[in-house]
Amino acid sequence: MRIFCDFDGTISRSDTTDFVLTALADPAWHEIEARWESGEIDAAECMRLQVAMIGGSETDLNTVLDRVELDPHFKNFVLWAEANGHPITILSDGVNHFIKRLLTREGLGRLPVFANVLAGQAGDWGLEQPWMRAGCAGGSGVCKCEVVRTTAPETEGPVVFVGDGRSDFCVSAKVDILFAKHRLAEYAAARGAEFLPYETFADVTATLNGFAAVPAKQACAV
Repeated sequence: MRIFCDFDGTISRSDTTDFVLTALADPAWHEIEARWESGEIDAAECMRLQVAMIGGSETDLNTVLDRVELDPHFKNFVLWAEANGHPITILSDGVNHFIKRLLTREGLGRLPVFANVLAGQAGDWGLEQPWMRAGCAGGSGVCKCEVVRTTAPETEGPVVFVGDGRSDFCVSAKVDILFAKHRLAEYAAARGAEFLPYETFADVTATLNGFAAVPAKQACAV
Protein backbone atom coordinates (compact mmCIF):
# COMPACT_ATOMS: atom_id res chain seq x y z
CA MET A 1 0.00 0.00 0.00
CA ARG A 2 1.30 3.46 -0.94
CA ILE A 3 -0.25 6.46 0.85
CA PHE A 4 -0.40 10.05 -0.40
CA CYS A 5 -1.69 12.85 1.82
CA ASP A 6 -2.67 16.40 0.98
CA PHE A 7 -1.42 18.89 3.56
CA ASP A 8 -3.51 22.06 3.91
CA GLY A 9 -6.85 21.30 5.54
CA THR A 10 -5.95 17.61 5.63
CA ILE A 11 -2.86 17.36 7.85
CA SER A 12 -3.01 20.97 8.98
CA ARG A 13 -6.23 22.18 10.54
CA SER A 14 -6.22 25.32 8.40
CA ASP A 15 -4.81 26.37 5.04
CA THR A 16 -1.20 27.17 5.95
CA THR A 17 -0.66 29.60 3.07
CA ASP A 18 -3.81 31.53 3.95
CA PHE A 19 -2.69 31.57 7.59
CA VAL A 20 0.64 33.15 6.58
CA LEU A 21 -0.97 35.58 4.15
CA THR A 22 -3.44 36.76 6.78
CA ALA A 23 -0.59 37.49 9.19
CA LEU A 24 2.09 38.88 6.89
CA ALA A 25 0.73 39.90 3.46
CA ASP A 26 -0.96 42.98 2.08
CA PRO A 27 -4.75 42.45 2.42
CA ALA A 28 -4.92 42.71 -1.38
CA TRP A 29 -4.11 38.98 -1.39
CA HIS A 30 -7.87 38.49 -0.97
CA GLU A 31 -8.39 40.14 -4.37
CA ILE A 32 -6.02 37.60 -5.93
CA GLU A 33 -7.98 34.82 -4.22
CA ALA A 34 -11.21 36.19 -5.67
CA ARG A 35 -9.71 36.21 -9.18
CA TRP A 36 -8.86 32.52 -8.75
CA GLU A 37 -12.27 31.63 -7.35
CA SER A 38 -13.92 33.34 -10.33
CA GLY A 39 -11.72 31.46 -12.81
CA GLU A 40 -9.88 34.56 -14.05
CA ILE A 41 -6.52 33.01 -13.12
CA ASP A 42 -5.51 29.44 -12.33
CA ALA A 43 -4.31 28.13 -8.97
CA ALA A 44 -0.65 28.17 -10.00
CA GLU A 45 -0.67 31.88 -10.86
CA CYS A 46 -2.72 32.67 -7.77
CA MET A 47 -0.07 31.06 -5.56
CA ARG A 48 2.80 32.90 -7.28
CA LEU A 49 1.12 36.28 -6.93
CA GLN A 50 0.15 35.74 -3.31
CA VAL A 51 3.51 34.42 -2.10
CA ALA A 52 5.19 37.49 -3.62
CA MET A 53 3.02 39.61 -1.29
CA ILE A 54 4.33 38.05 1.94
CA GLY A 55 6.20 40.59 4.08
CA GLY A 56 8.19 40.43 7.30
CA SER A 57 11.48 38.75 8.08
CA GLU A 58 12.20 35.03 7.88
CA THR A 59 11.92 34.97 11.67
CA ASP A 60 8.47 36.55 11.39
CA LEU A 61 7.48 33.91 8.85
CA ASN A 62 8.63 31.03 11.00
CA THR A 63 6.96 32.49 14.10
CA VAL A 64 3.64 32.56 12.23
CA LEU A 65 4.14 29.02 10.94
CA ASP A 66 4.79 27.74 14.43
CA ARG A 67 1.24 28.75 15.38
CA VAL A 68 -0.33 26.46 12.77
CA GLU A 69 -2.05 23.43 14.30
CA LEU A 70 -1.88 19.97 12.79
CA ASP A 71 -4.30 17.08 13.09
CA PRO A 72 -3.26 15.66 16.49
CA HIS A 73 -3.68 12.11 15.16
CA PHE A 74 -1.42 12.49 12.13
CA LYS A 75 1.82 11.55 13.90
CA ASN A 76 0.34 8.29 15.18
CA PHE A 77 -0.95 7.59 11.68
CA VAL A 78 2.57 7.97 10.30
CA LEU A 79 3.99 5.68 12.98
CA TRP A 80 1.29 3.07 12.21
CA ALA A 81 1.99 3.25 8.48
CA GLU A 82 5.75 2.97 8.93
CA ALA A 83 5.37 0.03 11.30
CA ASN A 84 3.28 -1.74 8.66
CA GLY A 85 5.55 -0.92 5.72
CA HIS A 86 3.24 1.59 4.00
CA PRO A 87 5.23 4.54 2.57
CA ILE A 88 3.67 7.99 3.07
CA THR A 89 4.24 10.93 0.73
CA ILE A 90 2.99 14.49 1.26
CA LEU A 91 1.47 15.79 -1.96
CA SER A 92 0.44 19.44 -1.70
CA ASP A 93 -0.27 22.51 -3.79
CA GLY A 94 1.04 24.48 -0.82
CA VAL A 95 4.57 25.69 -0.05
CA ASN A 96 7.40 23.29 0.76
CA HIS A 97 9.08 25.51 3.37
CA PHE A 98 5.82 25.85 5.29
CA ILE A 99 5.13 22.12 5.20
CA LYS A 100 8.65 21.00 6.07
CA ARG A 101 8.90 23.34 9.04
CA LEU A 102 5.67 22.01 10.51
CA LEU A 103 6.55 18.37 9.88
CA THR A 104 9.99 18.87 11.42
CA ARG A 105 8.37 20.44 14.47
CA GLU A 106 6.43 17.19 14.94
CA GLY A 107 9.50 14.98 14.40
CA LEU A 108 8.28 14.00 10.92
CA GLY A 109 10.79 15.84 8.77
CA ARG A 110 11.75 12.52 7.16
CA LEU A 111 8.55 12.39 5.10
CA PRO A 112 8.99 13.16 1.39
CA VAL A 113 7.18 16.31 0.25
CA PHE A 114 6.08 17.34 -3.25
CA ALA A 115 4.96 20.97 -3.19
CA ASN A 116 5.62 24.42 -4.62
CA VAL A 117 9.11 25.63 -3.73
CA LEU A 118 9.67 28.87 -1.79
CA ALA A 119 12.41 30.91 -3.45
CA GLY A 120 14.08 34.28 -2.91
CA GLN A 121 14.39 35.88 0.49
CA ALA A 122 12.41 37.90 3.02
CA GLY A 123 10.96 40.95 1.34
CA ASP A 124 11.39 39.37 -2.08
CA TRP A 125 9.79 35.95 -1.90
CA GLY A 126 9.02 34.01 -5.04
CA LEU A 127 7.64 30.60 -5.90
CA GLU A 128 9.09 27.90 -8.12
CA GLN A 129 6.76 25.19 -9.42
CA PRO A 130 8.83 22.20 -10.58
CA TRP A 131 5.85 19.82 -10.36
CA MET A 132 3.56 21.90 -12.57
CA ARG A 133 2.48 20.19 -15.81
CA ALA A 134 1.08 21.95 -18.87
CA GLY A 135 -2.49 20.89 -19.45
CA CYS A 136 -3.08 19.73 -15.88
CA ALA A 137 -6.83 19.80 -15.40
CA GLY A 138 -6.60 21.47 -12.00
CA GLY A 139 -4.35 24.31 -13.16
CA SER A 140 -2.33 23.83 -9.99
CA GLY A 141 1.33 24.45 -9.33
CA VAL A 142 1.64 20.77 -8.43
CA CYS A 143 0.14 18.18 -10.80
CA LYS A 144 -0.77 15.56 -8.23
CA CYS A 145 -1.82 13.05 -10.90
CA GLU A 146 1.64 13.11 -12.45
CA VAL A 147 3.42 12.73 -9.11
CA VAL A 148 1.27 9.72 -8.18
CA ARG A 149 1.76 8.19 -11.63
CA THR A 150 5.54 8.45 -11.49
CA THR A 151 6.19 7.62 -7.83
CA ALA A 152 3.77 4.79 -6.98
CA PRO A 153 5.16 1.43 -8.21
CA GLU A 154 2.48 -1.20 -8.81
CA THR A 155 4.52 -3.60 -6.66
CA GLU A 156 3.62 -1.58 -3.56
CA GLY A 157 -0.07 -2.44 -3.88
CA PRO A 158 -3.09 -0.14 -3.91
CA VAL A 159 -2.67 3.63 -3.86
CA VAL A 160 -4.40 5.55 -1.07
CA PHE A 161 -5.08 9.29 -1.16
CA VAL A 162 -6.27 11.44 1.76
CA GLY A 163 -7.48 14.92 0.86
CA ASP A 164 -10.03 17.66 1.25
CA GLY A 165 -9.99 20.33 -1.45
CA ARG A 166 -10.00 21.52 -5.05
CA SER A 167 -6.37 20.67 -5.78
CA ASP A 168 -7.30 17.03 -5.05
CA PHE A 169 -10.16 16.75 -7.56
CA CYS A 170 -8.18 15.37 -10.48
CA VAL A 171 -6.02 12.90 -8.57
CA SER A 172 -9.05 11.56 -6.70
CA ALA A 173 -10.06 9.57 -9.78
CA LYS A 174 -6.58 8.11 -10.25
CA VAL A 175 -6.21 6.23 -6.94
CA ASP A 176 -7.55 2.97 -5.54
CA ILE A 177 -8.75 4.15 -2.13
CA LEU A 178 -9.94 7.71 -1.54
CA PHE A 179 -10.46 9.36 1.85
CA ALA A 180 -12.31 12.64 1.39
CA LYS A 181 -13.89 15.45 3.38
CA HIS A 182 -15.12 19.01 2.73
CA ARG A 183 -14.97 20.10 -0.93
CA LEU A 184 -13.38 16.86 -2.08
CA ALA A 185 -16.15 14.78 -0.52
CA GLU A 186 -18.78 17.00 -2.18
CA TYR A 187 -16.99 16.66 -5.52
CA ALA A 188 -16.76 12.87 -5.29
CA ALA A 189 -20.36 12.49 -4.14
CA ALA A 190 -21.65 14.70 -6.96
CA ARG A 191 -19.96 12.41 -9.47
CA GLY A 192 -21.07 9.18 -7.86
CA ALA A 193 -17.44 8.32 -7.07
CA GLU A 194 -16.64 5.97 -4.21
CA PHE A 195 -14.82 7.39 -1.20
CA LEU A 196 -14.30 6.93 2.50
CA PRO A 197 -15.38 9.88 4.65
CA TYR A 198 -13.14 10.91 7.56
CA GLU A 199 -12.74 13.71 10.06
CA THR A 200 -9.27 13.06 11.49
CA PHE A 201 -6.37 10.72 10.84
CA ALA A 202 -7.63 8.56 13.70
CA ASP A 203 -10.47 7.61 11.33
CA VAL A 204 -8.03 6.90 8.49
CA THR A 205 -5.84 4.74 10.72
CA ALA A 206 -8.77 2.75 12.06
CA THR A 207 -10.17 2.11 8.58
CA LEU A 208 -6.91 1.05 6.97
CA ASN A 209 -5.97 -1.03 9.98
CA GLY A 210 -9.23 -2.91 9.50
CA PHE A 211 -8.28 -4.00 6.02
CA ALA A 212 -6.55 -7.35 6.35
CA ALA A 213 -5.88 -7.20 2.61
CA VAL A 214 -7.04 -4.37 0.39
CA PRO A 215 -7.59 -5.26 -3.28
CA ALA A 216 -7.10 -2.55 -5.88
CA LYS A 217 -10.07 -0.26 -6.49
CA GLN A 218 -11.69 -1.14 -3.16
CA ALA A 219 -13.47 1.75 -1.42
CA CYS A 220 -16.71 2.41 0.38
CA ALA A 221 -19.57 4.16 -1.35
CA VAL A 222 -21.45 6.86 0.53
